[in-house]
Amino acid sequence: MVDREAGPPSLPDDWPAKPEVSLCLNGMGCFDWDMGSGLLHMDGVALEILDLTDDEYDGTRAMLLERLPPSENERLDSLVGEAISRGDDSCGAYFRVRRRDGTLRWTHAQGSVRRDATGHPRRLVGIMRDATQELADSMARLELDEERRRRTSVVEGATAALAHARTVQDVIDVLKHSDGLEHLGATSMVMGLLDSGRIHLVAEGPAGSFVPGTRVTRVDEEYPMSEVIRTLSPRFIESANDFAVSYSGLWPHISHLGITAAAYLPLIAQGRPIGAVGLLYGDKIGFSPEDRNLLVALGSSIAQSLQRAVLFEQEHDLAEGLQQAMLPRRIPAVPGAEIAVRYRSARLGRDIGGDWYDVVPLPGGRVGAVIGDVQGHDTDAAAVMGQLRIVLRAYAAEGHTPATVMARASVFLHELDTDRFATCVYAEADLATGVVRLVRAGHVDPMIRDTDGSCRRLPAEGGLPLGLSAEFGRLDYPVNTVELDPGQTLVLYTDGLVEIPGVDLEEGIQRLAGLVAGGPRDLQELADRLCEAVDERGGEDDVAVLLLRRRGAYAGRTGGKLQQHVGQGDPGALSSARHMVRAAVRAWGAGDRSDDVELVADELMTNALTHTDGDSTVTVRVLPGVERRLRLEVEDRSSALPRIRDAGESGVSGRGLVLVDALSDEWGVESRGSGKCVWSEFVISGRPERDG
Repeated sequence: MVDREAGPPSLPDDWPAKPEVSLCLNGMGCFDWDMGSGLLHMDGVALEILDLTDDEYDGTRAMLLERLPPSENERLDSLVGEAISRGDDSCGAYFRVRRRDGTLRWTHAQGSVRRDATGHPRRLVGIMRDATQELADSMARLELDEERRRRTSVVEGATAALAHARTVQDVIDVLKHSDGLEHLGATSMVMGLLDSGRIHLVAEGPAGSFVPGTRVTRVDEEYPMSEVIRTLSPRFIESANDFAVSYSGLWPHISHLGITAAAYLPLIAQGRPIGAVGLLYGDKIGFSPEDRNLLVALGSSIAQSLQRAVLFEQEHDLAEGLQQAMLPRRIPAVPGAEIAVRYRSARLGRDIGGDWYDVVPLPGGRVGAVIGDVQGHDTDAAAVMGQLRIVLRAYAAEGHTPATVMARASVFLHELDTDRFATCVYAEADLATGVVRLVRAGHVDPMIRDTDGSCRRLPAEGGLPLGLSAEFGRLDYPVNTVELDPGQTLVLYTDGLVEIPGVDLEEGIQRLAGLVAGGPRDLQELADRLCEAVDERGGEDDVAVLLLRRRGAYAGRTGGKLQQHVGQGDPGALSSARHMVRAAVRAWGAGDRSDDVELVADELMTNALTHTDGDSTVTVRVLPGVERRLRLEVEDRSSALPRIRDAGESGVSGRGLVLVDALSDEWGVESRGSGKCVWSEFVISGRPERDG
């Protein structure tokens, strides 16, 4: 073995290279700016970058700034100032320098901030280099990336637009009227759908391009769309000559269109062809690999949209039939009222939902008006809506009070064992008196349009939505009593009429009030106008509308009856009962006895609430016969019978029945199975009001 003695490696004398040498060899100059004195030292490379010589440079920062355009001067000062004020240890910037020949050169400088013991900046030491080529290369890359993004955005934009297409015609309109075809360079489009081995043309291409006999073609014929459907592969026709040779039977009919290239794409969804689309070009020769990839991707998006559209149209007929079966087939004529109803389906989804309306004629010149909305927009929502509508109608026709109708409907919906709930408004209107008893279950407030055309919201205390109130055991629905004067219109609607994406619900309600106020007086025209307004803003929810106007000439029959439940500790119900009595007195021609009737009614209701532990029911009606009499009844659950007592000179209690006896023509007490009824009758000479 030979021993080898390791010696030192042979290295150049200037190894390792000094930092300034490394910087110089790589085109980087150095600078050192003393902020206190304003002196700026730059080495030879830095001066060369700035196109300055050592002789002419005076060593100040001011001279450097003279070589910068004013805008760059301000921007550079701002960048350095912001970095220093933030306490940064370094800062860098790209800026332009004006050379001797007037041209601008991009330069980049990077500096380190040196501070004194107190933290104040004193010097900026750094390097400078020519950035012209760097930015040129960067711009080239950006332009290439931008072109790729533009091409990709064509497909992405078309795909996004196609996502909103519901029908086959929507798909065609998106492709024809969007910017996609324009950006791809295509001048027109043809499209066919496959059905039982035949291709049905649904988009014919440019004007004058239709070829007789091609409306319906077979898959085995020599047409471009037939070929791509047979092969499941795209066909790129790169020139007019290619078109003429490949499809000699078709070309003579379209050669006058100036087609220079075409791309036919099979439309494949879930592994099977559903049609084909052709893009025709008038100034294009050949297709690059990127062109082909983009067109294939576009074809895939079109196929998915077309499949959704075809399925939608197939389901649409079923949904439309179900929807019509669930809503009332006709609205009955109701004496004393004008009624207009409308249902407008959603513009998205299956054109079906849970909104409904109904009108229920009731005994005694009354009518029930219902508007509601079952949660969801599908056939299940429509099915639940149909069942709920029928049940609500049945409960109302049985004569139950509005609160009972709503409570029973809620229990029914809960027992359906569905996850749906429903909002609803039920209004029972006596067309002779104009008294409307209204119950609201989680629904939007109704409105009233006055005879002068103005419209106002009708705030109504409400309960939980149907289904939820039964689930949580809160089946008490407050009854709101309002008076509808002759010529006034009750406006019931679902939330699709006022809900606008991105807009507060209150603002939507105010818009509706303005629309109703400014709408036609004719109810049918007004209902049409409300639906048109939703179409104009592209509403995405179902809309149901029910308009009920009280006629002025309707007096009703003389045996009409109004009833109001008054609960303990419910001043609102007591106020509603007083309002009902006042309206009945006026409507039934008892104006000359109005003070007497109202005083007696108030006394009997107060006695019932004061001297019993339960609720009471107030009923007012006109008794038929030769002598017209208004009968007032207050029924409670107490079996204790009232009696007239001497209140004494200073007594407060005991005067009530004395007042009742003095003001009534007759009064009495009847025992009932569940309590008693105190009644009072008044002879009335007038006739019911017949307002114009």
